Amino acid sequence: MVASGKPRTSRSRSASEQEEHIPLARPVLGQAEERAAIEVLRSGRLSLGPRTEQFERAFAARVGAAYASAVSSGTGGLHLALRAAGVSAGDEVVTSPFSFVASANAALYEGARPVFADIDPVTLNLDPAAAAAAVSERTTALLPVHVFGYPADMAAFEDLASRHELAIVEDACEALGAVHADGRPVGGRGHLAVFGFYANKQLTTGEGGMVVHDDAALKRRIDSERNQGRAADMGSLEHDRMGFNYRLAEVSAAIGSVQLERLEVMLAARDWLARWYREALSVIEGVELPCPDADGNARGWFVFVVQLPRDADREETVRALAAAGIESKPYLPAIHLLSYYRERFGHRPGEFPVCEDVAARSLALPFFPGMEEGRVARVAEALATALGR
Repeated sequence: MVASGKPRTSRSRSASEQEEHIPLARPVLGQAEERAAIEVLRSGRLSLGPRTEQFERAFAARVGAAYASAVSSGTGGLHLALRAAGVSAGDEVVTSPFSFVASANAALYEGARPVFADIDPVTLNLDPAAAAAAVSERTTALLPVHVFGYPADMAAFEDLASRHELAIVEDACEALGAVHADGRPVGGRGHLAVFGFYANKQLTTGEGGMVVHDDAALKRRIDSERNQGRAADMGSLEHDRMGFNYRLAEVSAAIGSVQLERLEVMLAARDWLARWYREALSVIEGVELPCPDADGNARGWFVFVVQLPRDADREETVRALAAAGIESKPYLPAIHLLSYYRERFGHRPGEFPVCEDVAARSLALPFFPGMEEGRVARVAEALATALGR
């Protein structure tokens, strides 16, 4: 991959390369990340040190937030954000059933109930009208998810929150680099917003996350609660509130800082990859592609998920792709139909028909910076063959 312009492609490959395994995702780490990690190890300061503070400041500036708190995972960040928003036992949090399960689980950590509402069939994000219908007297917060990196309709959720005096926590774990129609980056609207840095994300620290917002008091609270409830000016064994072990290691922060410096290059590579996929897959009858950017919204590409034709056997398609050396994955399941949620809350099929239809047909294809155009063509050809198109 080059630093600017279109990444290099490989249109002709040997027979052995044709048979090369294509993984679903692969982090892009290099010598700069290795050097940064080694510097931290040699320093002897492995937690809550200068690298963490540097990473927080740079990340907040990148997304247009006043403050950022680095945490051990996006899940931990969602938990701390909901606590900071005032969610507690007996409350309800309106959110999407089409997301990674952590967004719903985070409400359960505080004894609150995630209340699901159906999704928009185009963007796959939480439908604001459905969310409005799900609000009750117990509702404390809205938790919209920027699914697959496409910006949720935050203006509509802000209006809903204002009318009912609700807090907003944005699950932006998949959406680094996404931009709203008004030009503001996702995470830069002043609400509590959470990003994730798992290995398949736009930026990775291996494991890790970031909570961003515009409130100095929340910064102090979140920084304390991620560190077992210890305030910054207290001794290591002095704690003035309940907290958690949600610290981000200095090594991870150092890797994140290096990744952030070349984020624009990595985002551009993902954008090119998505363009190649659109071109290659557009000719396969019945396959629905991710919605294009519209009305000024811009996606931060995280994964490339297609909807298979309704007459296709998804599991057989996955097996056929695997036989061709190509990883794929059903992604994402409907949270309310997961066994735990069915057993605990009595959810059943038919409650959220748009979500259930999308979840039943979704398939994630290989997607990572450094993936060449020739590999995209190979995936498209194998998918077309698997579907008999």
